Amino acid sequence: MAHQVSNFVREVRKQHVGKGPEHITTRFLDAWAICELKGNLTTVERFAVNTEEGRRMVRELRTTYIKKVYEDAATRSEIERIVGAKLVTLLSDFDVELDLAVTVFVFDRPLLVVGSDEV
Repeated sequence: MAHQVSNFVREVRKQHVGKGPEHITTRFLDAWAICELKGNLTTVERFAVNTEEGRRMVRELRTTYIKKVYEDAATRSEIERIVGAKLVTLLSDFDVELDLAVTVFVFDRPLLVVGSDEV
């Protein structure tokens, strides 16, 4: 299941941001699926983050936009299908300097999986 979640997250990012992360690790903890994404910045974003204002804008856009993407019914439905639970909320943060994003999917019940997957 971790591999499926990682692949789905990569495809969503590619579709909506224009570039998927270079590396994703997905872990499960109780009702949470935690995705750590490395290598996210697009060419334009790498240019923008050379200034303080650019770093602020990229972080704000990344965190706000990803939350908005998962408001889409079809996107929510697919992640729910993969894990077999209802998505309650999504938490997202992005460290521009490390080019590291974290997305935490919070579901309505504990997920019956153990371990992690790296893709």
